Amino acid sequence: MLLGIALLAIGAPAVAPTATAQRIVVASKTFTESVILGEIAAGILEADGYQVEHRRELGGTRVLWNAITRGEIDAYPEYTGTILRELFADEPGLAASDLPARLAREGVGITQPLGFNNTYVLGMRADQARELGIESVSDLVQHPELRLGLSTEFMDRADGWRGLKAAYELPQRDVRAMHHSLSYRAIASGDVDVIDLYSTDAEIDYYDLVALEDDRGYFPRYDAVILYRLDLQRGAVAALERLQRKFDEAQMIRLSVAVKIDRRTESDVANEWLDREFGIAGGRVAEKPFERMVVRTLEHLALVGISLAAAIATAIPLGIVAVLRPRIGRVLLGTAGLLQTIPALALLVFMIPWFGIGALPAIVALFLYSLLPILRNTHAGLLSIAPDERESAIALGLPTGARLRLVELPLAARSILAGIKTAAVINVGTATLGALIGAGGYGEPILTGIRLDDLGLILEGAIPAALLALVVQGGFELIERHFVRWGKTA
Repeated sequence: MLLGIALLAIGAPAVAPTATAQRIVVASKTFTESVILGEIAAGILEADGYQVEHRRELGGTRVLWNAITRGEIDAYPEYTGTILRELFADEPGLAASDLPARLAREGVGITQPLGFNNTYVLGMRADQARELGIESVSDLVQHPELRLGLSTEFMDRADGWRGLKAAYELPQRDVRAMHHSLSYRAIASGDVDVIDLYSTDAEIDYYDLVALEDDRGYFPRYDAVILYRLDLQRGAVAALERLQRKFDEAQMIRLSVAVKIDRRTESDVANEWLDREFGIAGGRVAEKPFERMVVRTLEHLALVGISLAAAIATAIPLGIVAVLRPRIGRVLLGTAGLLQTIPALALLVFMIPWFGIGALPAIVALFLYSLLPILRNTHAGLLSIAPDERESAIALGLPTGARLRLVELPLAARSILAGIKTAAVINVGTATLGALIGAGGYGEPILTGIRLDDLGLILEGAIPAALLALVVQGGFELIERHFVRWGKTA
């Protein structure tokens, strides 16, 4: 039953669009401005009659770039500085004017700039900056004691911390990586002294921060653009090009403030902007809380149900092989144990080059995580069978297959079921990470809640995930009682 619901949930989004309209997938990164621009791009495409899916908060730069070059998404907002310094970092002579031709070699097109430059800057609390007399990044050289809290992507980017540190010869050693949205809370509470900012962030004024001058000109211009696949219909490209030169920094800040500070949805803010700029009324409708919960529940059940069913079908036979062939068994148990040591987020990222983005890589990662408890418990359960019971079955003349089916597996059922229960409960929690690669589920409101600093949204995902884990555990315990009772009377 669970598997049937899961398959239905996976299949539902794949319903084919009408023949008269191209289905377009717009994506956005895991920060508010990108989501707003993604909603605006989706809205203007829908107004021209296209069926549009907006895959929000899909990940960082590399995830979206790989997705568009593989054809998994059709368009997403990007920044010229990011393209030059991150995507094409190994081509230092490349200039912004070279981007259309260079991107075309990857099958990707680029609009003209949308009209604003959202550059990286370092920021401090205004009162602390005044007290220490810090106005520029160069001034930080005189204060090695300052603690830095930098976004995880900024820490790893080619145009991020390592290059900035070298360019300014910064001496700070207390440098922590954290989620960009959480860094604002960290600096407001005094846990860190300097963070990286996007120059159009709504929180700069809200938290009374000051942007330090990039006095050595380390950061390039990060002009916002839309990247799109060159095989996109010309009419869709023309719709996206209508967004060129339609924004400025002040306007983008106001849109971000409306979402981050005033707690309006990105859909509402995008609709209002489209109505004001283009007279497009109505627009995209945000999911209602109940509808959102139903969709996320089905998505989560799909991730857990399919991965668990595949793990059961694989791990129990492997557990039997491990008992019958001890040498092979040691290899199988060792391999499954090794997979379990890989951090869940890293395993999800490893899946992307092979399976792309969305539900499939998340299901594969969850399947791999489920193997060890089921395999190990199957192996242990079969080995724990009393020798006299096994000998009795042999004395009856039962062949190996019949002996396994009629005697040994029923006797090991309690151990096997305990392994399945453990795998299921682990999957329910781990599946929330799938939202980072577009798999949906309860992780999506958690991810949005972290980005918007909205405890209600975080709980919208966390509480159902916890309840589902309890339901799954309770359900397996009921099944376990049945199997244990049946096993004793067999």
